[in-house]
Amino acid sequence: MQETDKRLIMGPEDMGRTLKRLASEIVEQADHPENLVLVGIHTGGVYLARRLRAILERDFQLALPMGTLDITLYRDDWTRLHHHPVVRSTNLPFSMDDKDVVLVDDVLYTGRTIRAALDALIDYGRPSRVRVATLVDRGNRELPICSQFVGIQLDTLPEEQVNVHFKEKDGEDRVILECASAA
Repeated sequence: MQETDKRLIMGPEDMGRTLKRLASEIVEQADHPENLVLVGIHTGGVYLARRLRAILERDFQLALPMGTLDITLYRDDWTRLHHHPVVRSTNLPFSMDDKDVVLVDDVLYTGRTIRAALDALIDYGRPSRVRVATLVDRGNRELPICSQFVGIQLDTLPEEQVNVHFKEKDGEDRVILECASAA
């Protein structure tokens, strides 16, 4: 039998502060803010992109276009993950051409999700630049992918799991590190 050890990494206040910092970094590093667009990767990245967009509008007076991206069928490992994948909708209500895209996801781990997202984006146009914003970068890459905007860097073991909970879906904002251990 296994039991799970859980450790709180971020609570609601930490997440709020981190998202404000990420929004600030996105603005500071934007060569042409008028070309910025946010694209949230289903599912966690969509929640984060919405929040970043709200912060950018409120604190920086930037009304950025935002889209959502489903990468399920672009993953090279989807058959290993699910026998019946849940495919969500992609909604990119703007042209990708010449945009400065910030891909948003909750956790960066192996790099496969971001690789799949890049493949999907190219099907919708040719952005001038694509950068990645993640709440948690947990290391252990399988592909040469990095995040330009990182909320928190965690050194994790392969048997550990990072779970991001959102108040919109789970009733509370928090990041939990879990490790299954033999009981």
